[in-house]
Amino acid sequence: MALADMRKDYGIAGLLEKDLAKNPIRQFEKWFQEAEAAKIPEPNAMTLATVGRDGRPSARTVLLKGCDGRGFVFYTNYESRKGRELDAHPGATLLFAWVPMERQIIIEGPVSRVAREEAEAYFHSRPRASQLAAWASPQSTAVAGRAVLEESYRVVEKKYEGKVVPLPPQWGGFRLAPETIEFWQGRRSRLHDRLRYRREAGEWVVERLAP
Repeated sequence: MALADMRKDYGIAGLLEKDLAKNPIRQFEKWFQEAEAAKIPEPNAMTLATVGRDGRPSARTVLLKGCDGRGFVFYTNYESRKGRELDAHPGATLLFAWVPMERQIIIEGPVSRVAREEAEAYFHSRPRASQLAAWASPQSTAVAGRAVLEESYRVVEKKYEGKVVPLPPQWGGFRLAPETIEFWQGRRSRLHDRLRYRREAGEWVVERLAP
């Protein structure tokens, strides 16, 4: 089938203003729980879009690791491409795409590093192999081959054998403080429901966007 002929008419559900929680974090939690109940694979997987110093956008999938009134948290190597871009331009967009449910959530706002203590607590909750990999991988840099990474991992594994793996100085978290959160529900004839929360004078305002 030609790509131009591939289409699906959505219609599982609708989203009306009366359906929304007053607070977008509560609404996010509600939809997230429904995604878990629907057995969406890795519902915390989200696209993170950033902008480099040269103005070029970039995007990749990361995992949400925290969500509360302060914002949405994810972790990375600060020297990776996304880390460097967020330090240069501390603003980003997050996108959750739960296709089987015909839903998307789009979150925009400024980004800041989480406290070192918070990053340390999360780091030591990770599997030990993941902790070692954070030391072994010079994220986003070119390497000669997989053998280089595997050897680096073996060196780190031996170095910390029988010891607590410390938090690498170049590794930590970012928190996006939402300024807008859009909830998107697919509808028939492409007349999708798009309801966006927007901060105005410290309060959340809800507005419907044309699809």
